[in-house]
Amino acid sequence: MSFGDDRGEAHAAPRYPQELYVEQVGHGPPLLILHGFTGSTAEWDEVTPRLTPHATLLKVDLLGHGRSPAPAELDAYRMEQAVTDLLALLDRERLERVALLGYSMGGRVALHLAAAAPERITALILASASPGLAEAQERAARRASDEALADRIEQQGLAWFVDEWASIPLFASQARLPSATREALRARRMRGTAHGYAQSLRGMGTGHQRSLWQALPRLTMPTLLITGALDQKFVAINTQMAELLPNAEHVRIAEAGHTVHLEQPQAFCEVVVRFLDQGRNKNH
Repeated sequence: MSFGDDRGEAHAAPRYPQELYVEQVGHGPPLLILHGFTGSTAEWDEVTPRLTPHATLLKVDLLGHGRSPAPAELDAYRMEQAVTDLLALLDRERLERVALLGYSMGGRVALHLAAAAPERITALILASASPGLAEAQERAARRASDEALADRIEQQGLAWFVDEWASIPLFASQARLPSATREALRARRMRGTAHGYAQSLRGMGTGHQRSLWQALPRLTMPTLLITGALDQKFVAINTQMAELLPNAEHVRIAEAGHTVHLEQPQAFCEVVVRFLDQGRNKNH
């Protein structure tokens, strides 16, 4: 796999897969779970008890996040390397096929994994995710923006960035959360490092990944798209995605924004469990 960039140049990835931190908990068929930018396995604390009776969760810290490494080499953070690392993890765990759930950045990684190895994915669940930016000009502008932010993260430090990130319009609906939940979210983000977050932006930010819009019609596995009804940007993106995916359902969860699994965990889990159960019933 060599995704390359807009000029057709392939990035040389490290020759070894990165050892990612993973937590395994629950009962039932395996469900690989990928967090969003600045997240970690702890991002799923609110939903884990509701999901573990229905699936064996493999919660992963992506590179530069949580308890996974934050190496210096930028190539380690490329989207193609993330896919390689996750396939190596599945091989180590002796898992031939898994269901896959990804939120936001983790959703973009999940889409790349599903596109690269569709035979390994039984079902795909994408929460507040996108296939990237369709136009080269859009990707170039986003790359420049992400590079500038990455530089500021390293210059001004982790605490500055965590507060800055929490204040962006995408997360405005988090103001509705109890103060204790917001404080816990900030504490989780503070467990990362400025270097890890900056390199993640530079390596697998939306502007750096290839567009997967044209790949969507080839993803035939059952797919569930989840968005918060208040997250109008991603509702629109996922409406378009649902039209292109051959076997997709798009669910909008009321009174939730981008962090739909945090803002409405019960409704989120009900939708996920129903989808997984439907898939299993069809296979029996």
